[in-house]
Amino acid sequence: MKPEILLLEPMMDPIKKQLEAAYVVHRPEGMGVPADVAPRIRGIATGGGTGVPRALMDGLPALEIIAINGIGTDAVDLVEARRRGIRVTTTPGVLTDDVADMGMGLLLSLLRGLPQSDRYVRAGEWGHAPAPALGHRVSGRRMGIFGMGHVGQAIAARARAFGMPIAYTDYHDKHLPDCVFVPELLTLAREVDTLVIAASGGAGSRNLVNAPVLAALGPEGVLINIARGSIVDEAALVAALAAGTLGGAGLDVFAHEPDVPEALRTSPRTVLQPHRASATIETRLAMGELVVANLAAHFANRPLPTPVV
Repeated sequence: MKPEILLLEPMMDPIKKQLEAAYVVHRPEGMGVPADVAPRIRGIATGGGTGVPRALMDGLPALEIIAINGIGTDAVDLVEARRRGIRVTTTPGVLTDDVADMGMGLLLSLLRGLPQSDRYVRAGEWGHAPAPALGHRVSGRRMGIFGMGHVGQAIAARARAFGMPIAYTDYHDKHLPDCVFVPELLTLAREVDTLVIAASGGAGSRNLVNAPVLAALGPEGVLINIARGSIVDEAALVAALAAGTLGGAGLDVFAHEPDVPEALRTSPRTVLQPHRASATIETRLAMGELVVANLAAHFANRPLPTPVV
């Protein structure tokens, strides 16, 4: 018999067809699983944002593997997974370039005022109304990167092409060429005018980008977040943007998705995306293929391609 799994987030049609060919796939309404189905569920395919709520995990006694379509694990209780012997996998590497591209795209859009100029042209105002305000130069800005993993290093590679001096903070010095290690986040914020968040989410990084860090960036500084909304104290961010003590923010992630504070949605100092840094056809297919490969390896008792637990 085919193993039975839950599919908690939609996947592209080619991936969905592969899952349906190999497994009995259940798509629960919300996070509720019928009582007669729950004891038979051996696997879960989910996304980094959705993860697996603890209550759902507790209600699946036969659960063996959680395959995350993404790189974030903060929405899965990894301690409980280890205790129960539940394997957890992610899809690292395949989304690195797209996420880094989004980070640079947000920076360019924010500093050059691309959304405002686009609206100006579309509205037929060019030549008939005052032009949008001048933007700011991107090339040569001092970039700070919070979290120098795969995505952080890919952002650094792109920033070098813009002639940006690069500094970063992480758990330790990675001795990267042309990158200055700064042990403290607050010190990093003082020394740069562009701070890109590429760190992991979870309790350990919650609200680390707080009011003092935003104040250190200053009225000419900008924040780019393509990691997790929980890393930023969102109330402090709203206050800094409103007061003009922070120059701007390009955000792909938020603290309580999909709820975005009105102050961020209406601010002229923000450029916003609906958590879509990896949302390209090529990358979503590659991510899905890795989910399929991890599930297949587990149920065939082979080594997992990309295990976390």
